[in-house]
Amino acid sequence: MRTVIQRVDGAAVHVDGEQVGGFTGQGLVALVGVTHDDGPSEVEKTARKIADLRILRDERSVTDVGAPVLVISQFTLHADVRKGRRPSWNGAAPADVAEPLVDAVVAALRERGVQVETGRFGADMRVSLVNDGPVTIVLDV
Repeated sequence: MRTVIQRVDGAAVHVDGEQVGGFTGQGLVALVGVTHDDGPSEVEKTARKIADLRILRDERSVTDVGAPVLVISQFTLHADVRKGRRPSWNGAAPADVAEPLVDAVVAALRERGVQVETGRFGADMRVSLVNDGPVTIVLDV
């Protein structure tokens, strides 16, 4: 599981012109990409890192300050661009594997008391955010 975590000052996700998730103020955006061999262990490690990383202001985590997280499924994080000009998506898990695992990350975060907003799996989403810092972390689990 590969996740890009960004510290933000507000974020929103729109599908077909409708806002389906988002928040104002400090928080995190987590772009989550699932690969073929991911499972419950990767879900738990990913959720724990997102919740506990001390990357907000004053070295605080979202669980320390009650900040929200916007989770967006992102199969393109597993693109292979080593050859040619067209990315290969073979590293990304198919939707029937990936969607339940992204949902499980969201559920695991909520079990930790984190306010979670989401996009819509498989939709053409428009994600907007104000990158704060900028702080961007790539997490490979």
